[in-house]
Amino acid sequence: MNQYANKSRGAKWLVGIILAVGGFFMILPFIWMVLSSVKTDAEILQIPPTIWPETFTWDNFKNLFIEMNFGVYLRNTLVIVLFSFIGLFLNAMAGYGFAKFRFRGKNQLFYLVLATMMIPGQVTMIPVYLILNMFHLTNTMTGIILPGLVGAFGIFLFRQFMSTIPDELMEAARLDGASEFFIFWKIILPISRPVLAVQGILTFIAGWNSFLWPLIIANDEKYYTLSVGLSLLKGQYASNYALQMAGSTFMVIPIILIFMMFQKYILKGFNVSGLK
Repeated sequence: MNQYANKSRGAKWLVGIILAVGGFFMILPFIWMVLSSVKTDAEILQIPPTIWPETFTWDNFKNLFIEMNFGVYLRNTLVIVLFSFIGLFLNAMAGYGFAKFRFRGKNQLFYLVLATMMIPGQVTMIPVYLILNMFHLTNTMTGIILPGLVGAFGIFLFRQFMSTIPDELMEAARLDGASEFFIFWKIILPISRPVLAVQGILTFIAGWNSFLWPLIIANDEKYYTLSVGLSLLKGQYASNYALQMAGSTFMVIPIILIFMMFQKYILKGFNVSGLK
């Protein structure tokens, strides 16, 4: 018995060591990128290369806002993220309607919403562009924000989660004279915090990384996002690796921080099977 326990313990240690080594090699490029963002361009190109910077400098990040219009790109990206969270609220309302209300054609309409998930985004880009152009919304922030305001996946996620909430909670609130919006705001949304966290992080990542649609719909640089600006950075400053590393770090760090702050809610969102 002891021999079996020793073998099992040894196997766990071996697997742990292999995973640790593999994890280190996977995270090494990210560490290199972050440390290179505070190096000079000459130090990045020197042979042999250095992992830890010999001289820390924040000039690369300053040049992002001086030589490039990263201040404008950041503002546009934050606007898109803000309206994406407004769209998250609309998705939650639609999911609540499909989950808890009865109306004619509800199932057929929900299946139609799900069917839109099977259509690739590249297929709908040209029709959406033509519709926005018809309403003179191309090359505007409204044209960038409007098509991604709501999504079938978000509606589906909220509908599936809210279907598990007992109807007795809402019936009791209605008997107390609560309005439907009050029930949604004060009862349904607090219970739905795990799925809100999951969808919120996905919404933030999608808004923060928005690239293709802003590039298509916007002709003026004042409407570009950070992802588009980073692409321009790689084209205009292809030989300035330090500046590129700073731009990439500036894009990645917020996503990692948001994930670290809300990762416990993500785990709850994937593991929850009902009310506790």
